[in-house]
Amino acid sequence: MADTLTLYKLIVLKMLDQIDSPLSNSQISEFILEKEYTNYFTLQQVLSEMTETGLVTLSSSHNCSLYRITESGRNTLNFFGSKVSDAICSDIRSYLEENKVEIRNTLATTSDYFPGSNSDYLVRCQVKEQNSTLIELTLSVPSEKQAVSVCNHWKEKSQEIYAYVMKSLL
Repeated sequence: MADTLTLYKLIVLKMLDQIDSPLSNSQISEFILEKEYTNYFTLQQVLSEMTETGLVTLSSSHNCSLYRITESGRNTLNFFGSKVSDAICSDIRSYLEENKVEIRNTLATTSDYFPGSNSDYLVRCQVKEQNSTLIELTLSVPSEKQAVSVCNHWKEKSQEIYAYVMKSLL
């Protein structure tokens, strides 16, 4: 079992090493589960262990957990990466290529919330393109329920809101 867990870790490290941005838990899970390398619970155990041992970093927002490879993860991959078969490496490259637009869009449109100073909540919504921010909006809402609702709707409404703001201001 230890050898298979090591292989799963190396697969995740290969994925993260081959892309210049973090990957979400759901993107990693989609690949691993689609290829039937392991089940969801084993994958979550692997990701947790990798975070605890410093092979990856985890940043979480309201609705997304993002993993990024660390220098320690790269060193591990340099030593043991040859244990991942060429077929799996090919699968990883194909997945990343086929899903690069979705991966980029997941990272480009983000939202999160946190408690404000007056028993309200602040919701930060952003749309980024490459290295620049197209729009960043921080809203104060009276309840956590409303903060969650704003976060949940931002991804689907952000383009419409951006277009409205630009049209109104220009």
